[in-house]
Amino acid sequence: MATVSVRIDEDLLKAARAASQAEFRTVQGQVEFWAKVGRAALDNPDLPASFIAESLMSLSEPHEDSAPFVPRSRSGS
Repeated sequence: MATVSVRIDEDLLKAARAASQAEFRTVQGQVEFWAKVGRAALDNPDLPASFIAESLMSLSEPHEDSAPFVPRSRSGS
């Protein structure tokens, strides 16, 4: 993947630094994640941004760590 330099607002950079530490990403990775969430939110205005962010995070998790979906039994409800 090619990289390019981009100028961003210093306040946005500070927010990305703080969020990147909390979410265990690089600053570049945090800005890229925010951009993906924003693009997906614009493409899907009916979905909450939190749902989009969680969906994108789950897609990046290793599949071998995933648990299979097991629906709840209707008889026990």
